[in-house]
Amino acid sequence: MELISIVEALLFATQEPLGVPQMCAAVKDTARDILEAAAEAAAPENGEANPIPEWVAPLAETTEEQVRAILDELIARYDAEKHAFTLVERANGWRIAARGEYAEWCRALYPGKKIQRLSQPALETLAIIAYRQPITKAGVEAVRGVSVDAMVQMLMDRGLVKIEGRADLPGRPLLYGTTEAFLDHFGVRSLDEMPNASELRRVKLPSAEEAPPAAAEQAQEEQLALAPVAAADEPAPAEG
Repeated sequence: MELISIVEALLFATQEPLGVPQMCAAVKDTARDILEAAAEAAAPENGEANPIPEWVAPLAETTEEQVRAILDELIARYDAEKHAFTLVERANGWRIAARGEYAEWCRALYPGKKIQRLSQPALETLAIIAYRQPITKAGVEAVRGVSVDAMVQMLMDRGLVKIEGRADLPGRPLLYGTTEAFLDHFGVRSLDEMPNASELRRVKLPSAEEAPPAAAEQAQEEQLALAPVAAADEPAPAEG
């Protein structure tokens, strides 16, 4: 039995993403259990035991580097054999997923679930939080020029934004940041993979004190549009 087949079986058997340390531990622990059971069975009082396959012992010393190499090999194999699925890495691990071009077909299995697209104001609010987190509502409003109470609440309801704590400012306002669901939604493993992440994090934002009073008509003209995040609406591999 080869390590590549075992890793593939682990990914196939779970509904949740699997981290490399989890896969490595599962392989090593199982191999060691087999070796220990065989050693006990081979004890004089237990009689003669069946021989242990040669491939078991090396598995007990599996490393995370070997598992990562196996994942790359599986991706290359799926690509070469033109499978409709591949492996994708998310913030909390790896999983098997249908390729993005089959998203519409896979969606047909869930006719009751409609695609919930984010509006432009919601994307702008989410982009500011994502690039400058942790950030207060006042900080977001200073950039957008309008109240973001409804937008932030909607993003929290969808599981894309969460409360990170409180700012060390008068009134101790809440701080907001993104969730793992945000990373899954936009198909990135970490915040560093977002478009132009380092550049946009360095841009000086207006403070709440510097921001002019917001008016609805003025806000439509002054909203900050972050095109790279909006472009992330392109289909990512459909996870199953």
